[in-house]
Amino acid sequence: MENQTTTLKRGIRRWDLVFLIINSVIGAGIFALPAKVFALSGVYSIAAFLICALVMVVLILVFAEVSSRFDKTGGPYLYVHTAFGPIPAFIIGWLLMLTRLFSYATLINLLILYLTFFSNFFAREEVRIGMILLITGIITYFNWIGVKNTAKVSNVLTVAKLIPLALFIIVGFFFINTDYLEPGPVPSIADFSASTLLLIFAFGGFEAGLVNSGEIVNPKKNLPYGLMMAATIIASFYILIQIVSIGTLPDLANSEKPLADAANQMLGYWGGTFITIGAVISILGTLNVQILSGSRLPFALSGEDQLPALFGKIHPKFATPHISILFFSSLVAFVAIVWGFMNSLAVSVIARLILYALVCASLIKLRKSQTTRDYFRVRYGNALAIIGILATLWLLSGTQAKEIWDTFLWTGIGVLIFIIHKWRGKAKGEG
Repeated sequence: MENQTTTLKRGIRRWDLVFLIINSVIGAGIFALPAKVFALSGVYSIAAFLICALVMVVLILVFAEVSSRFDKTGGPYLYVHTAFGPIPAFIIGWLLMLTRLFSYATLINLLILYLTFFSNFFAREEVRIGMILLITGIITYFNWIGVKNTAKVSNVLTVAKLIPLALFIIVGFFFINTDYLEPGPVPSIADFSASTLLLIFAFGGFEAGLVNSGEIVNPKKNLPYGLMMAATIIASFYILIQIVSIGTLPDLANSEKPLADAANQMLGYWGGTFITIGAVISILGTLNVQILSGSRLPFALSGEDQLPALFGKIHPKFATPHISILFFSSLVAFVAIVWGFMNSLAVSVIARLILYALVCASLIKLRKSQTTRDYFRVRYGNALAIIGILATLWLLSGTQAKEIWDTFLWTGIGVLIFIIHKWRGKAKGEG
């Protein structure tokens, strides 16, 4: 991995990074979860958004310090590798890849669900599979031909997704019925915790932009800035969207496409059409980031001899990890076809929470082992890391046994691949 800074092009600038993080976070979640969270917690779902935003701010501050210590490709995998060694790092790298895999499956299936607003033609199974293959193929092509092209696509899609969301908020405030915002029965602790857990999917994903540190211009300065600027924009949008959704859609709890249905309620068919197009663009942007970041993980693992060297190959013309891109894109297409929306979401959230807890632990360890100060140092970093670990444990307590089992099963597959690779390498060495 030592030669990555010269073999991968640093084509992601400061605002490219801000847009990249926004694009990786604001995807499908905000277009579906307002209804699911409201069904659990009613008006108190606004408080769930606020609490989840606070948890994510704590985690982002931790990530801002840890990420500023590194300038190679790998993100959280690299952090844990430096702090705790190769085996925990492989597990975190595999979990990071799982979040990308299952997030992608969740997102692309929701994109197709939103397309049913226009026609039930998109509800047909063969059409769903065809759309998954077509969209994945197009995104893979843009990733294949260079990171600068991918960053440009990401910037355009980020602006295109924020415009309809901003208009939804602005127009929506003129249609809010304050009666809908009256507090109802207080939800149970279990329901409120489940609401906050679901929102991790909507708020999570910021770590995707960190995986590409080897392709970011001046990452030690730009990563903390990008994380905090993006977090401010994202939290503001999310909380305002939930207020408008509750205040304009009386049957919010039963909606599968809450923002489109709310816009339809306010402005008729064309309002719903506008938001649906915005949702499709938004999801496409996030799918682009999922493949951009996820495809770098086999590359990073290969650089540490934890996956075959084949994944470390770099395209001679485009300077992209083309084998890793092709492998990851094929895998996400398979998972998206086989798994549906909610099943994919649960595995993605659990894997992401485990990842967050381990990066928080890495901050504490790295502060002891790396005493130099040539990085962004957050105040009360150790305390924030402990709060982050406790918050992730609280959120994990709201998961179901089957969801945890599925996550451990997928993690076990990764560990098995790791053992086989190491065994084959040892056998060759002895031979």
